[in-house]
Amino acid sequence: MSRIGMQPIEIPKGVNVTLSGQDGARKLAVKGPKGQLEMPLHPLIEAKQEGSQLVFSRPDDSRPARAAHGLVRALAANLVHGVSQGFERRLEINGVGYRAEVSGERINFQLGYSHPIEFQLPKGVSAVMQKNILTITGIDKQELGAVAAKIRSFRPPEPYKGKGIKYVEERILRKVGKAAG
Repeated sequence: MSRIGMQPIEIPKGVNVTLSGQDGARKLAVKGPKGQLEMPLHPLIEAKQEGSQLVFSRPDDSRPARAAHGLVRALAANLVHGVSQGFERRLEINGVGYRAEVSGERINFQLGYSHPIEFQLPKGVSAVMQKNILTITGIDKQELGAVAAKIRSFRPPEPYKGKGIKYVEERILRKVGKAAG
């Protein structure tokens, strides 16, 4: 039995959940104060709205149904949380001369390369820079994670001095430099 798949999702006030479509192309649409998101439902998973809860079930205990049960429930929970509260990811920029500047929908990075890096934020994602912490916010958790990973890839943290872009909660294992002979 899927422990995650069996848990109902509480739908907060101000959030509207709509199940639509036929057997081939069923969709779950969630609309809230921060925006609207939708996702396709897996063909083996049934979704029902019971009062202020969203419940997911599977027809049998086949391997594909068990695999999709918890996944679909987790993705739907991310949609509900995103449209009601939103998500944020924080990146820390470490290094002498390394800096970022947010201007509208663009982030300009100075990361020790011979050229500045200009990154265009996708629609629905915003960024704020405070000292050396870049905070990225949005309602779609998957898109937010992809944007954070792309920004981190511009200058991943290195293990000797710890320079680069890292997640705030990330811990970099440091290595010892050269030993004097």
